[in-house]
Amino acid sequence: MKQKILTLVLMLLLCVSGGFKSSICFAQNTDNQKIIDNIKKEIPMKIGIIIETKEYEKAWNAFRFAIVAKEEGCEVKVFLMGEGVECVGLTHEVYNVDEKLNEFVEIGGTVLACGTCLRSRNLQGTETCPMSNMMTCVEMVMWADKTVTF
Repeated sequence: MKQKILTLVLMLLLCVSGGFKSSICFAQNTDNQKIIDNIKKEIPMKIGIIIETKEYEKAWNAFRFAIVAKEEGCEVKVFLMGEGVECVGLTHEVYNVDEKLNEFVEIGGTVLACGTCLRSRNLQGTETCPMSNMMTCVEMVMWADKTVTF
């Protein structure tokens, strides 16, 4: 299966770059997009998100980003550190961070929190956001194809 995907990707790249001129090239961009969509389904992108803020709008947008990425088929993990560990239970009349965090978890997202950052604030992990450690953050960054920070 991987060989088939790699062959399709190579053909697509050659066609797009103009380096492969034959009937194998695709007549329409929509055909190319179908191939790209199928490849994305076979090999979902892995996105790691590090949230270091409890600023309402930024944290809310971080979880919105995580939700949309998850809904688009990506594998997504969130790691809270610094004041970001205070996102659990963080509510605002417009930017309800806790609501978005729980929505992300409900669709299968993973959220972990830095244990050192939690303890320094006399907080504990929760069922939604268990206590973790810096090694887990490093592992998430190594696991991810892309890492985004907020």
